[in-house]
Amino acid sequence: MKFRKFMLCLALIAAISSVFCFSLYTTAEAASYRRGSTGSVVTQIQQKLSNWGYYSGDIDGIFGSRTESAVLSFQRKNGLTADGIVGSQTLAALGIADAGSTTYDNDVTLLARLISAEARGEPYAGQVAVGAVVLNRMEHPSFPNTMSGVIYQSGAFSCLDDGQFNEPIAESAYSAARDALNGWDPSGGAIYYFNPSTATNSWIWSRPLIVTIGKHRFCA
Repeated sequence: MKFRKFMLCLALIAAISSVFCFSLYTTAEAASYRRGSTGSVVTQIQQKLSNWGYYSGDIDGIFGSRTESAVLSFQRKNGLTADGIVGSQTLAALGIADAGSTTYDNDVTLLARLISAEARGEPYAGQVAVGAVVLNRMEHPSFPNTMSGVIYQSGAFSCLDDGQFNEPIAESAYSAARDALNGWDPSGGAIYYFNPSTATNSWIWSRPLIVTIGKHRFCA
């Protein structure tokens, strides 16, 4: 009798474990999109890739070969693992919240990555100011109105071209991103900034100076 009870307990534990593992598996699967996937998130992926010139097919929510090809191009361009699968990192780079994280968390990570690449070694206020410029651009009619749109806009930030964007994120950049998102703007409303020592574009010098923090001039 005791042996039967013991075996029944083992069977019950095994059944519960199977359900739990299946739940974890399906949750992970829900945050990963690949050829054959369908739905609203696939539509968002296609729309983002279309907006940035990677995808020219139908925005139909069906992850086919053309969507996969566009994803591969986007991943290669942005230093991501080029596997054609849209997992958590690619979703974050696209500015799309996955099933396991909030939009705020994605925004913090994406903004921190830019701050780290553009202002690593700068005074903390200067790091926050770089994040604030991104947010100010989102509110300005001359720029895209999403964070990912501003950051990935062609030619907007040199760190996306020189590889700095894909370097490990400095811990201070996460704090700076949160402070910027919480409303601190040491830039005084700037929508541009540049380093006078390395600037090669003469036009940027025509922008009205608001404040200088560290090596960066923040401009209107």
